[in-house]
Amino acid sequence: MLVVIFLAVSWYWSEEPDKFDVLEVAAKHGNVKNPKELPLGYTYTSALVQIGETLLHKPGGLLVNDVFPPGVLLDNIPAWEYGALTALRDATTALRNHLARAQTQSREDPDLARAEPFFYFDHKSWQLPSSESEYQKGIDALERYRVRLMKRDANFYSRADNLRQYLEVLEKRLGDLSNRLSASAGDTRQVTGNDQRNVVSRTPWLLIDDVFFEARGYTWAAMHILKAIEFDFRDILGNKTALVTLQQVTHELEDGQADFLSPVILNGGGFGLFANYSLTLANYIARANAATIDLRSLLQQG
Repeated sequence: MLVVIFLAVSWYWSEEPDKFDVLEVAAKHGNVKNPKELPLGYTYTSALVQIGETLLHKPGGLLVNDVFPPGVLLDNIPAWEYGALTALRDATTALRNHLARAQTQSREDPDLARAEPFFYFDHKSWQLPSSESEYQKGIDALERYRVRLMKRDANFYSRADNLRQYLEVLEKRLGDLSNRLSASAGDTRQVTGNDQRNVVSRTPWLLIDDVFFEARGYTWAAMHILKAIEFDFRDILGNKTALVTLQQVTHELEDGQADFLSPVILNGGGFGLFANYSLTLANYIARANAATIDLRSLLQQG
């Protein structure tokens, strides 16, 4: 009986969180019926808060720092959590350093200056202070910034140059994830500018699922962040005819969140009998990465 309960809890905790509607979440917290009544940046910040809350309060809570069973025996969801946390860190850093500042010499927002370091706390710490307590402090600081946005006492600048700064980081993350997923299926080679060939070794068999779920976690969080960007940057995206390209990035990441049938990550070879989950996800991410590059180019053209 104990074994059955243990397996049931492990299965329940291993479920990936569902998607959420960024506009609905923002409208709920802002206590408005029409999200367009919200100040710019409110939806973006609400998406970050919701991602952080999901990490801490999904079934099982934060598992990446667990030292007792069943959490310590699970590896898929902890890898997913790390991917989502990385996306949260990237977006919070962009908010602090670019989106909430009018120019490079502008004074940074005090709540964002507090929030960002908390999310960079060691994700595997379970003793005092625990990862959960530090991340909650970061969420609380984001919520204070969000309240000040509603009172028009905080700034958010939806400019093309600010958005490009975040997209540059996103582009590199997606490129790295796509490359690592491809390496799960075999050796990949890259040619450097000096025409020297660097071989990216094949991912060890036991780490294939970790890379897969880390990519799933990052793209899950990035998908919601981009949907919030689509709303808060709607004017600049429409003026630069970049909205369709941004939607393409979001759709590719969303397609990569589709359910999979196998209880284990299959990486069949070539045109063999079994599917190759890593290469399938790598394909979606690579296409999203290509669209991100196009989007940055559109924003730069002015």
